[in-house]
Amino acid sequence: MPGFADSFWSGDYASGLGVLFEKLHQGVIENEQVLTLARLRADAEDAYSTRMADIAPTASRITGGFDRDDGASVKKAFEGVRSEMEIAGTKHAKVAADIRALVVNPFGRWCDSHAARIQNSQDDLQTRVKAHDRQDEAVKKLRTQYFNKFRLLEDLEEENKLAFQDPKVASPTSPEIPEVRLPEKEDPEEEEPLEIGDEIYQPEQVKKIIKHMLETIPMGEHKVAILGTYQNVSTGSVIVEYLQQHMGATTISYAERIGQDLVTHGFLRLVGNVGNSFANSSKMPYQWRPKCFQLTGLPDKAKQLQMTMSLASGESADSPLGNVAEVLSGWNPLNNPYPNETQGDRLRREAGEADQRYKNGVRKLDTLRCNLEEAMVDHLKYMERCELDRLKAIKAVILDFSTAISNVVPSLQSTVDKMMLFQETIQPLGDLRYLLENYQTGGFTPKVPVYHTYYNSIEDQTFGVELETRSRADKQRVPVIVSTILKYLDDHYPELEGDEARRGVWLVEVPLSATHKLRNAINTGKNIPPGVFEQFDIPVVVSVLKLYLLELPDSLVPSDNYEVIKTIYNNYDESTHVSVIRDAIDKLRLSNIATLDKITLHFTRLFELITADESFISQLAHNLAPCILRPRGERNLIMHEKHSYRLVRDLLAHRDAIFGELKLSHAASNAKRPRAISTDESKRRENMEERNKAIASRSRASSPAPPPRGHRRDRSSGGPETRFPVHASPTTASERRGIRQSLDVPGGTESTPIVENGSAQESSRLAESVQIPIETARPVGVARPPRKPVTVKGPERPIGVELVDKPMDD
Repeated sequence: MPGFADSFWSGDYASGLGVLFEKLHQGVIENEQVLTLARLRADAEDAYSTRMADIAPTASRITGGFDRDDGASVKKAFEGVRSEMEIAGTKHAKVAADIRALVVNPFGRWCDSHAARIQNSQDDLQTRVKAHDRQDEAVKKLRTQYFNKFRLLEDLEEENKLAFQDPKVASPTSPEIPEVRLPEKEDPEEEEPLEIGDEIYQPEQVKKIIKHMLETIPMGEHKVAILGTYQNVSTGSVIVEYLQQHMGATTISYAERIGQDLVTHGFLRLVGNVGNSFANSSKMPYQWRPKCFQLTGLPDKAKQLQMTMSLASGESADSPLGNVAEVLSGWNPLNNPYPNETQGDRLRREAGEADQRYKNGVRKLDTLRCNLEEAMVDHLKYMERCELDRLKAIKAVILDFSTAISNVVPSLQSTVDKMMLFQETIQPLGDLRYLLENYQTGGFTPKVPVYHTYYNSIEDQTFGVELETRSRADKQRVPVIVSTILKYLDDHYPELEGDEARRGVWLVEVPLSATHKLRNAINTGKNIPPGVFEQFDIPVVVSVLKLYLLELPDSLVPSDNYEVIKTIYNNYDESTHVSVIRDAIDKLRLSNIATLDKITLHFTRLFELITADESFISQLAHNLAPCILRPRGERNLIMHEKHSYRLVRDLLAHRDAIFGELKLSHAASNAKRPRAISTDESKRRENMEERNKAIASRSRASSPAPPPRGHRRDRSSGGPETRFPVHASPTTASERRGIRQSLDVPGGTESTPIVENGSAQESSRLAESVQIPIETARPVGVARPPRKPVTVKGPERPIGVELVDKPMDD
C-alpha cells in the first residue's frame, strides 16, 4: 500500500499538500467532536447522579408517613427502594468521574498536542514552499534579464560587423555621424521594461500609469528655507492613497515599495530632507521630475512659472537654485569603477554578470527544491504516523468510554454491546487506505529546473535533461550515468551476502537526503568520477538511478503511449499482447529502446544470479512502474490503473521475445540493402603505402620477364549481383553512405572493401585488371562465408591486397 510520501505530490507542491492538510485538519475537528461527545456524556451522568441523590431527601421531607412506623414491611421496602436510588446516583457519579479520568482529560491533552503537530508541519512546509516559489519567480526574472543582455550584446556585435563596410558612403569627419548614432545607443535603454513593485511594465504601460498619476494626484508648492519654493510637489501619504486605490497595493508596506521604485526610476525625488527614500508620511514631500512631463507630454507647471518669472538661464524648473545640489551630487569623476569601458565591454560584462546571476539562481532553486522535497518526505511520513495514531487513539477512546460505562451500569449492557460493536468496526488501516485511495493527488515525480543556456548546451547538468539529448551529449546509445550504475551493480552483486541482500538493494527505502547527496556529486553533465560510488551504500546508488529516471522530463516509454499500452491490455489477450507491445516499443526513439534493453538485460542477469520469487518481482515492478511509464497527468480515473505495472512485468518476463525480435527484424531489413562504403580515412595514407608495397613485391617475385603484350583480361566468376569492379573512389553519393535502421549495431553489417587513395595510374590499372567479390548484407550472428581468391590478368596468382571490414562511423 502506498504511503503519504508517495501519494500527495503535485507539480507546484502546494496543491497536493493542501489536500493532505485539509484532511488532517478535518481529523482535528473529528477529535474535537469525539471529545465533546465524551465531555457532554460525563456532564449528563453527573447531572443525573445529582438528581438521583436528591430523590431520597425530597421524599424524606414529607412527614406523617413511613416515619411514624418503625417495623412495617412496607417501610423496609420503601427504604430499600430509596437506598437503591441513592446507590444508582452514586454509580452514575462514578461513571462521570471515570469518563473524565479515562477519556476527557487524557484525550483532551492528546488532541491539543496533535493539533499543534499538524499546524507546525503545515507552517514549516508552507514556509519552504513559499521560499521555493519566490526563488522560482526570481529565476524567471533573472532568465529574462540574462536573455535581454545577450540580445543587446548580439545586436551590438552585428552592428559592429556591418559597420564601416563601405568607407566611401560616409566620410569619417562628417558631423552628422554622432547626431544619428547617439539616439540609437539610447534606444535600447529607453525601451527596457521597468519593474515597479512586483510587476514588470512595458514603456507604454509606464507612460499611461504616470500620466494617470499626474492627472489624479493633487500637486502643489512646497517652501524650503534658503532653497526657495518647489513646484509639482505631492506628499507621501497622498501618493500611497492613490497606489492603494488604483494599483492594487493591499498593504501600506507594498505601496511604499512601489513609491520607492518610482523614486529609483527617476519619477519622484524627496525635497527638503536628506536622502532619497519613500515613506507614507504627510510631512515628506516629493516632487515630480521633468522626466514625467516629458514622457507623458503634459504641461510642466514649473517650466511655465520659469517662463513667467524669467528665471536665470543657469537655473532649472525643479527648484529655484536649478537643482545645483543634484548636479553637484551627480558630478563625481572618481565614482565610475570602469572609466575606460566601451559600450561593447560594458554589455559583455553585464551579460556575464547576468549569466552568473541566472546560473546561481538556478542552483539555489535546485537546492531549495531538494531541501523542500526532503522536508516533504519527512513531514509526510510523520503525518502518516500522526494520522494512524489519531485513528488508533479514537479507537482506544471509544473502548475506554464503553469500559467506564460497562463497569458500573450493568443495566446498560445492550448499549455497551452496541458500543463495543461500533468500536470493533473501526479499522485504522482501512480508514487510512480509504483516505489514500480517494484523496491522493499523485506520485513522487520531481520537476527539475533545467539550466537553459543561451546556446542550448547541457554541459553543466545531468539530471532533468531529456534522455535523447543526454545520450547525444554522451555520444552513446544509453546515457553514461545509466550504463555506469548498472555496471557498478553487476560488479558488486557477488560481494553481497545472500539473495536477500541482493533483492533488498532494489526494495529497501533510502532517505531522500542521502539520494540527493549522491545526485549533487554526479550532477555535473560530465562523466562520473571514479570512486564516487564507493562512498555510498549500494541501495543509495540504486536510488539515484531511480531518481534519474523519475526526474526525466518524460518516462522511458513516453506518456503519449500510455493510452496505447492501456488499449493493448484492454483489448488483447495474453497470447497476442506481447507482439503488439513489441510493435509499440519499436516506434520509440533509439535511445529509449536502448535504455530499456539495457535495464531489462541487467535484471535478466540478476534473476539468473538470485532466486527471484513472485513477491520480489511484484514489488520490483511496482517500484519501477513510474520510471518506465507515467501518464501525462495524475487524474483520479487513471491513478489506480495497473497498466504501467503490467508493462514492467511483461518487459521482464518476455525480454527476449520483445527486444530479441526487434534486433532480428531490423537486421533482416538491413540485409536487403547494399553495403555502405566506409568513409573512414584515419589511416588512409598508411593503408595505401602498404597496398602499393604488396603489389610491387608480388609483381617482382612472379617472373623477371615482361608479360606478353597481347593478352586477354580474365573476368571473375559470378554474376553482377555478387561482384563489382574496384574503383579508386565511390562514384555516387549512395555508395558513400548507407542507411541504418533504429536497432542496427554500428559496424555490424557494413565494411570497408575499397581503399580510396593512390595515384591515377595505379587506380586505373587496378580497376581494369581486378574484379573483387563483395558480400551482401548478413543478419547479425551469421558467419561470413570464405572469400574467393582475386583473379588477375596474366599468370594466375593472387594480388597481395587484403580487404578488411571496418565499422561505419556512426
